[in-house]
Amino acid sequence: MVQYKDKTELIKAIKQNYLLYDKEFDNIPEDEKNLLKPGVDKSPSQNISYQIGWTNLLLQWESEEKKGIEVQTPTPGYKWNNLGGLHESFYKEYGALRLHQQREILKNQVNEIVEWIETLDHETLFVPEQRKWATTPAKWPIWKWIHINTVAPFKNFRTQLRKWKKETGTE
Repeated sequence: MVQYKDKTELIKAIKQNYLLYDKEFDNIPEDEKNLLKPGVDKSPSQNISYQIGWTNLLLQWESEEKKGIEVQTPTPGYKWNNLGGLHESFYKEYGALRLHQQREILKNQVNEIVEWIETLDHETLFVPEQRKWATTPAKWPIWKWIHINTVAPFKNFRTQLRKWKKETGTE
């Protein structure tokens, strides 16, 4: 997995990969956003709904812990070993929105994540066990939670969107 020397590098990676990811939606017609294609596991709407859902949870975990609320990860009613239902809830919650609305929500959440990172000191961001919600047997520091819910899927899902666009002729 990639490593970041500081929060500036992490923020740069988030911003760059988000912009590339978001651009993939430019040529997707609204009336085709829910089409599933062979070899592509999510429709464009599901793809971005998944991202909205996970970035929302990331922000929610931090917000709740700051308020003194005991955070249950990933979220009440769902377990780490069975996330399919959680993903379906993301598709249902955000999939009814128009694609431009979904894009706007994700943009706002990415901006909020960047603003949050800017408030964190190096130790909080890069040393494990700095937040209860991030304290797991894997002992991931917060930066890693942020990375796997922003940079990594922004990169990976771009490939899926490109494949989807190739299948529909919307490249």
